[in-house]
Amino acid sequence: MLRNSKLAKILNIKYPIFQGGMAWVATAELAAAVSNAGGLGIIGSGMMTGELVRQEVLKVRKLTDKPFGVNVILLSPFIEEVIEVLTELRVPVVTTGAGNPGPFIPKLKAAGIKVIPVVPSVFLAKRLERLGVDAVIAEGMEAGGHIGELTTLVLVPQIVDAVKIPVIAAGGIADGRGIAAAFALGAAGVQLGTRFICTEECTVHEAYKQAIIKAKDRSTVVTGMKTGHPVRVLKNKLSRQFLELENSGASKEEIENLGVGKLRAAAQDGDIENGSVMAGQIAGLVRDIKPVQEVIEELVLHTEQVLANLYQQRGQ
Repeated sequence: MLRNSKLAKILNIKYPIFQGGMAWVATAELAAAVSNAGGLGIIGSGMMTGELVRQEVLKVRKLTDKPFGVNVILLSPFIEEVIEVLTELRVPVVTTGAGNPGPFIPKLKAAGIKVIPVVPSVFLAKRLERLGVDAVIAEGMEAGGHIGELTTLVLVPQIVDAVKIPVIAAGGIADGRGIAAAFALGAAGVQLGTRFICTEECTVHEAYKQAIIKAKDRSTVVTGMKTGHPVRVLKNKLSRQFLELENSGASKEEIENLGVGKLRAAAQDGDIENGSVMAGQIAGLVRDIKPVQEVIEELVLHTEQVLANLYQQRGQ
């Protein structure tokens, strides 16, 4: 199933395995390594300027000749210039988050770019299908970072039933069991974020990686529920401060100001107590740091083993 995927053929990649476009985490080095290993590496542009995005794209192209993507945050103050750069450079794939990509879809499609938004609901998936996107990433609230309200298990099959375009499952996937489950739900591919943080090619601070490796099943918490921008992170001093502010009735502005610069503090400076250590609930399954190539090979082999065991059990 992984080796002969229709989605992989559409995107000209070997396996339908996406690497999440995590801001301050998904750099050119990580994206290129995932693409070289047969998946779809994705640069996380976050709040980068157009020029910084240009530099990352050019760096990826020096490191791989395989297809790759760029994730854009539609709330970025630099979104217009970022879209200009992506269309000028004709990147193969653009994934989007935190907003409606509708106004940019015609421009991206005219440049031959595949547009694949991250969606948290059936309503948004159907709306974006009408606007001409090539696929959607159905991301459940198990994921790290900014999340919606529905779990992957309930979100994916409902979106699969609602649209005709390919659906990529995301949130709570870190091994072959999760990938096999996603296919059982009707997904055409998967996106993993937290698992790829703990790879040799990921440039985040070692302390960030070790925090994920030490995580257990209940090590994450969701902050920002009262601001309308919920975020899943590992529990630490910062997350406790967030929750205290929310419970005290602090204003939305005061709560959100607490988070300014905190993801960079964790990912780049290694401050895992006062920084925002974004990670999914699946962190408890991530136990080591290894090369991306090895991670993807293990994911493919494990998925095939899980599916083979299921077929065997069905025949008994």
